[in-house]
Formats: sequence, C-alpha cells, structure tokens
Amino acid sequence: MKKTKKISLAVKILLALGLGILFGVVANIFFPKEINDSLSKWVLSPLGEMFLRSIKMLVVPLVLCSLICGVASIGDVKKLGRVGVKTIIYFLFTTAFAIVLAMIVANFMNPGMGTGISLASQASAAIKTSKPPFIMDMFVNMIPTNPVEAMVKGDMLQIIVFAILFGVCITLIGEKARPLSNIIAEINEVLLKMINVIMLAAPVGVFALISKVIIFQGINALIPLLKYLITVSVALALQIIIVYAPSLKFLGGVNPITFLKKFWPVMLVAFSTSSSNASIPMSLKTCEEKMGASKGIASFTIPLGATVNMDGTSIMQGVGTIFIAQLVGVNLSMHQMLMVVLTATLASIGTAGVPGAGVVMLSMVLEQVGLPLEGIALVLSVDRIVDMLRTVVNVTGNAATTIIMSNSEKELDLDVYNSK
Repeated sequence: MKKTKKISLAVKILLALGLGILFGVVANIFFPKEINDSLSKWVLSPLGEMFLRSIKMLVVPLVLCSLICGVASIGDVKKLGRVGVKTIIYFLFTTAFAIVLAMIVANFMNPGMGTGISLASQASAAIKTSKPPFIMDMFVNMIPTNPVEAMVKGDMLQIIVFAILFGVCITLIGEKARPLSNIIAEINEVLLKMINVIMLAAPVGVFALISKVIIFQGINALIPLLKYLITVSVALALQIIIVYAPSLKFLGGVNPITFLKKFWPVMLVAFSTSSSNASIPMSLKTCEEKMGASKGIASFTIPLGATVNMDGTSIMQGVGTIFIAQLVGVNLSMHQMLMVVLTATLASIGTAGVPGAGVVMLSMVLEQVGLPLEGIALVLSVDRIVDMLRTVVNVTGNAATTIIMSNSEKELDLDVYNSK
C-alpha cells in the first residue's frame, strides 16, 4: 500500500496565505459591509488575535532565556565582545545601505509624482504622533531601572541589555553558576517545544490575519498609492538580492538559494504577523536546526536583531521621505539626504519589533529635513500592508546575520546547512 505523503507545515502556511488573499478579495468585492464586519468581529479577528497572542506570550521569556543561554554558551567574554561588535557593525552597515538603496530607488521611480494626491487635503487627517524621542534618550533608556517592569511592559531593548549582562556574569562566575545555566537552558527547551505546538495552528492564524487585512484594506484604497507600494516593494526585494544574497555567499560562505529555500516558511509567518518579535521563535528554530547555525550565536543575534536591525523599516523611511518630499514639491539636497541616512540609521535602533512602530520613527526623519508631518497620514493609510512586506526583510536580515556570524566564528555546520 502506497504511503500518503504528509503535507509540510510550510506548505500549509503558504496555502493558507493564498486562500486568505483570495477570500479577502472576494469578500471585499461581493460581501456587504455588515457581513464583513460580523465576519471580522466573530471569526477572523478572534482567530488571528489568538494566534498572535499565543506567539507573543512566549516572546519575552524566550528572548530572555535564549539570550542568557546564548551569551553563557559562548563562554568567553572576549569572544562575546568580538561577536557583539561584528554583529552591531554589520547591522549598522546593512541599515545604512538599506536607506541609501531606498532613496536611490525612490528618486528613480518617483512615487510622489503623477499620483493626483494633494497633501493639503490630508492635513485634517494627520495622525497624532507622539513627540519623537531625543536620540540620546533612546540609549539611556536601554538600561532598565526595573528588569521585571521591563518584562511586564515587553520593552525588548531593556530585556536584551539585562539578559546579556546576566549571561556575561554567569560566564564570569564559571562552574558555580553551571546549575543555574542548565535550568535556564531547560526552560528554553520547554519554550521551544511550546512554539512547536502553537505553530500547528499557524495556517488558521495566517488565513484569518491576511483575510482581515485584504477585506478592510481593499483594492480601491491601494490604487492612489500604488506607485508608493511598488517602490517600497522593489527596494525591499533589492535589499535581499543586492545585500543579503552576496553577504551570505562571500561572508557566510554558503549558497543564498539554499538559505531562501529553508527560510521561506519563516518569511511567510513574518509577512502574516507583521511582527519581528513574533517571528523570533521560528527564526531561532530554523537557523539552529535547519541551517546549522551556532545555538549560542543564534540566541544572541536573532533577539538582538529583532530590536535593533530594522532594514525593512529603514527602507520604508527612505522611500516615505522621498515620497512626501515629491508630493510637496521639495527637492532634497545632498546634505538633507545624508541627514535622512544618519537619522534613520540611529532611529532604527529604537524601533521596536511590533507592527506600525516605524511610523513614529518616520516623524523623526521628516522633522530633521523640515518636511510636513501631515504626509505620515498618507503613508499610514497603507502601512499595514507595507509593514507586512518590510517585516519579511527585517527577519530575513537577522537570519542572514546569524549565518554570517556563525561562519565567521567557524561554528556553522555546513552539513546541516546543505542537507535537504
């Protein structure tokens, strides 16, 4: 009797994504608003929110435990410092490159020209943005005054700082702290198993999340901003092709096609949830188990990257700035463009890995070059879709960094990476 081939979770997620888009388009075009509202209220929103909350439930404990384990397992404080410095330098390089690339693509494609959109008419719809934080305050606020409060609030940057310091001190104490290190490692294993269980519901969650977005965003709402969406999409795709693929080949010593083949299920989850933090558990599992990355390095780079490495968000800021400048008829000087690169690079460090946070950082960039904040209202109107796209790049960049750093420390298992 012939054995039936089991459909993998990745294929199920892809099918759910396709069916969700199809269902959303049909519902948006043919269903009355009342039915769509009820469908969202009683079915799609609860299912999508339950899936998201299930993942987010584990993010804080997993980041805390995995980072402590990662730092402690590196063992040598000098090695940790070396990996940390290389990682931050690479993050800053890819972020700065992403902004420059975004501005080049935007200046070439001119998303703000010929749209028929009047920015003046958007003034009344301007979003209320909180005052952009002072750059130095972001660095000061990295240090938690109360680690427990940081965990309750989900302040990822503060949690990361505490976890790194905790892991370093475990390493410094040495053998006496080994029992504590083992307990944290076992808790980490339990959390990863919980993720495996939760991911069984991923197809349902992905279907609900994507359907809701398509139903309420609609096709008509996208047409006036189609050039902006296409420009952002092109810049995001080029970041993967021009930056990540060559980096994996020449710095990671691996085939980038193999990377994409193994990582695409995580990219689908990132697209559906539009949250870098929600993608951390699956990213860790994929990098360690399917691509042979060092557990210590993966546990360090992926949680850190989810908070400070926001290449996709930086691309949105670069394209958004040029888009708004073109709408108001302003030609940015070379000096202003350099200020955009500098401000957006620094701002990306403080961009939390949650949906929509990049819009607040865009206000920092606009203020820096004297562009009207009213333009953010336009960007925000399609930000949910852009957020889904840029999260894919954010998450992919973190995984690529993990492979590159593992290879640089000669801790990448190429047999696992090249296995089918």
